[in-house]
Amino acid sequence: MSNLLGGLNPPQLAAVTLPPQHALVLAGAGSGKTRVLTTRIAWLIQTGQAAPHGILAVTFTNKAAKEMLARLTAMLPINTRGMWIGTFHGLCNRLLRAHHRDAGLPQLFQILDSADQLAAVKRLLKTLNVDDEKFPPRDLANFINGQKEAGLRPDAVEAWDEYTRKRVELYREYEAQCQREGVVDFAELLLRSYELLQRNEPIRHHYQGRFRHILVDEFQDTNVLQYCWLKLLAGGGAHLFCVGDDDQSIYAFRGAEVGNMRDFEREFRVDNVIRLEQNYRSHGNILDAANAIIKNNAARLGKNLWTDAGEGEPIRVYEAFNDTEEARWIVEEVKSLSLDGMARREIALLYRSNAQSRVLEHALFSAGLPYRVYGGLRFFERQEVKHALAYLRLIANSDDDGAFLRVVNFPARGIGARSIEQLQDAAKATKVSLCETAKGGGKAAVFAELVGKLKAACEGLTLPETVEQVLELSGLRVHYQNEKEGQDRLANLDELVNAAANFVAEEGNVDAEGELSGDLAAFLSHASLEAGEHQAGEGDDALQLMTVHSAKGLEFDAVFISGLEEGLFPHENSVREDKGLEEERRLMYVAVTRARQRLYISHAQTRMLHGQTRYNLPSRFFDEIPEELLKWLTPRINRTQAAVSPGLTFSSPRRGGWGGPAPAVSVSRTIAKETGGFRIGQNVAHAKFGQGVIVNAEGAGSDARVQVNFGREGVKWLALSVAKLTAA
Repeated sequence: MSNLLGGLNPPQLAAVTLPPQHALVLAGAGSGKTRVLTTRIAWLIQTGQAAPHGILAVTFTNKAAKEMLARLTAMLPINTRGMWIGTFHGLCNRLLRAHHRDAGLPQLFQILDSADQLAAVKRLLKTLNVDDEKFPPRDLANFINGQKEAGLRPDAVEAWDEYTRKRVELYREYEAQCQREGVVDFAELLLRSYELLQRNEPIRHHYQGRFRHILVDEFQDTNVLQYCWLKLLAGGGAHLFCVGDDDQSIYAFRGAEVGNMRDFEREFRVDNVIRLEQNYRSHGNILDAANAIIKNNAARLGKNLWTDAGEGEPIRVYEAFNDTEEARWIVEEVKSLSLDGMARREIALLYRSNAQSRVLEHALFSAGLPYRVYGGLRFFERQEVKHALAYLRLIANSDDDGAFLRVVNFPARGIGARSIEQLQDAAKATKVSLCETAKGGGKAAVFAELVGKLKAACEGLTLPETVEQVLELSGLRVHYQNEKEGQDRLANLDELVNAAANFVAEEGNVDAEGELSGDLAAFLSHASLEAGEHQAGEGDDALQLMTVHSAKGLEFDAVFISGLEEGLFPHENSVREDKGLEEERRLMYVAVTRARQRLYISHAQTRMLHGQTRYNLPSRFFDEIPEELLKWLTPRINRTQAAVSPGLTFSSPRRGGWGGPAPAVSVSRTIAKETGGFRIGQNVAHAKFGQGVIVNAEGAGSDARVQVNFGREGVKWLALSVAKLTAA
């Protein structure tokens, strides 16, 4: 027994040895929650309070479930194979397998993963002859899953307009198709399991009597239906032991309901809220920064992380002139850390949006540093980017059959597999390309005509303009605009325009024979090389690149959080959404607490967006971190010393500034160098709107006005004769 409880701190010991009752454990980042959960199970079994088969433990990932079982096996001399420890989906699958007849399912029912479900939806739309442009398959699948996760069958969904009524009808048809074929999707596993327990009293009473102790990991990530499922199982008098951290609830977009924690505390009259606040991961300065940021959120259950590992190093802050310079600085810091003996696998580069990885990847590629994109694809391997590159390849060479096959029916044009097969046979017989063969007639001829139109439309355009034209005329941009979760894909397409602009700036106009500029062919070669080289294998010592969402649950010796700018992190959409800013702050809290020893945070004064330079204000999160915790790596310089005009450079620092010579920035249209004593790029203050940066200017004298980006207050034109602006 002493071996089991040895090494637990007082709050951990209190949680592990609680008498049988409902409990909520607020487990801060790095506070040992997995150890507490596992030791709690071992304690219950070893003290005879529960048998192994009388415990139900729910996790959110298979990895967490396996880790829990492995630790239990090491703690206790028992066989854990029969224990009910797993994910919500895994446990519901087990329940439905055992009672398939009562659930109305065949004994060998199959489970559809997300790709299988999408294919099933596409097949349904084709069978019913429904326009998949008006009802995009992925959007419909998301709609169906959303209704199921809210516990709603088609008859219970409220439809106030014709479009929603049609989607509900398709939901009903989809259910019928799945039932006929004996398949269930992930959302169905939970809903069918809940309905089985709800309507079948003998089965419900059996499991309520069996599981007297129900333990839940990552409780803050549960959605409405998952919480209802837990309440149903606990309805017979079982004791719920829920572990979570409301400050790390970052999956609202997946349906996670952080309010479940407060509901649980109220509905089950929880007397024991135990706070695990001692952190075993990070140094004090990192934790103090995380605490300072998250305290700005309202309605928290409340806790304050601390450590006895000492203050550690200050948080290093860098203010870059632009995103390219920010990426170069990160590369140099990574090289320095490597020379000091830190393994590259222990260094993480975090960003808010997937599209940000492109600039970082390019800098790493250029420096020859191996890296791995955790939980995602490298930029030039992403589906939407490869589609766009395929169109560009066809413009450069219409005989490129690989590119033709990739996009001939994307976005969908009604060109099926049979038509493509016939086209390939005809091309083989005549020994010409697929695009040339397609000109013979049919739906494929329309696509061949589109390739010709794209080529003509791009004549004489610069490379970035060519990419922009292709995204519009091909229909790619419209296609992803219609997808519910297409914003990330659109951001990646926008970043492809930026990649083209940066390529031209770095490589110049490449001489080549032919009608089109050699820039296009050179850029396509560059994209292929960057996608194919420096692939890090599992055993390689490679840098870890990932979004903040992907970083949850991980930890590293050194962490870089880049792009800390208003509109990017926190994301501009968060300002418009209810409690969106609080979710962004929780994301920042998660990002900061990934670091063990060293934390870097950075922002850029300008960033490429849609192929144009965007002027940025530093993130409000800088203001929320006490100044004494920060070490600015960029020296303070005069805020008004530099201006922007065609061919000139500028710098507009906040607390610090870029100390070296600024890279030249090209301005595409003529703008005033100075208007009414103010310069573009200058930081200014307004009595009502607060701090901002001048991004445009026009007029003179009494007609002079400036356009100012005030961050959270938006971008505004102000007449200088009226607005009382002051230099900040």
